[in-house]
Amino acid sequence: MKKFGFIIHPLDVSDIARKFPVSRFFSDRLLEKMLKVVPAFKASHITGIESVKGVKAEGYFVCCPLTARQMIELPTEEVIEKIIDAGRKAEELGAEIVGLGAFTSVVGDKGLTVAQNLNIPVTTGNSYTVATALEGIRLASDIMGIDMGKSNILIVGATGSIGKACSKILARDNKYLMLVARREERLKELADELRTGYNVQVETGIDLNKLLPEADIVVTVSSSVDSLIDVSLLKSGAIVCDIARPRDVAEEIALKRDDILVIDGGIVEVPGEVEFNLNFGFPKGTSYACMAETMILSLEGRYENYSLGAELDLEKIIEISNLADKHGFRLSSLRSLEREVTLQQVSKVRRIVSST
Repeated sequence: MKKFGFIIHPLDVSDIARKFPVSRFFSDRLLEKMLKVVPAFKASHITGIESVKGVKAEGYFVCCPLTARQMIELPTEEVIEKIIDAGRKAEELGAEIVGLGAFTSVVGDKGLTVAQNLNIPVTTGNSYTVATALEGIRLASDIMGIDMGKSNILIVGATGSIGKACSKILARDNKYLMLVARREERLKELADELRTGYNVQVETGIDLNKLLPEADIVVTVSSSVDSLIDVSLLKSGAIVCDIARPRDVAEEIALKRDDILVIDGGIVEVPGEVEFNLNFGFPKGTSYACMAETMILSLEGRYENYSLGAELDLEKIIEISNLADKHGFRLSSLRSLEREVTLQQVSKVRRIVSST
């Protein structure tokens, strides 16, 4: 039986209340102070994963008890030490590889220091996240009747590891890219690389709201703790693939626009009769792609560091996608705000757009 671990953390204090109802009686500030001294702990035992090749795996969700905001605002060294503590807990549980979820994959050097301090390999899961997100975008474009090659494609968070990989892959087959990130110098470097290496027109900016109205397709992968996308600025008929967690598109805002399509990025079906024994809001048998990458590497017996650092290897993105197919992982049906996208919903969006 193959074994893996996956490190999770509460996105905000409301996640703590779902797991520990008594915490509702404490203030947010007090809860965050308490989290700083709580050691990593096993959140659940994952069972029932079985590859179509007959290989079986089990794993553990290990909680690194810091919220997303704490991971951004606390000293980096302190946060990384907490993540390493969670990795060591996974080792104690018998994991042969461990994945980094949500902000644990973003802090510091994106897993490199964590890997250096553990006795088992580490992955962020970002390679399979990129592969499945782009697959979802292509599918959404097809059913919406959008020609990606002639569309303005906006990548938000373009200089991060996921955003940069998405930009490079999209530059291969598309003509118009718009890149947004916080640092202008890094944006310029990426834009120059894309223009030199691919036949693509690139526009850059640090003002997201200026570029949003021009975008036909938005891929958003920021590391912000707050939602970033002002859907009121999106053009009618636009597709938004929200890979970020916490979300870059707030649910209550997205529901105000019935002429755009917001899809969740990186959600896959896991082979076997998987039981996560933890409710993270997905239908039975599905997970985030970053979680799935850890499972795939475990099933394959590839106990090596994977998807670490600021630069993702594009060949590994292709490789992990092929390994996913080999073991029976599949892109879940298109989902919007964790609900299935129906043909009726797509038809409604297209009908509204064509009538304007």
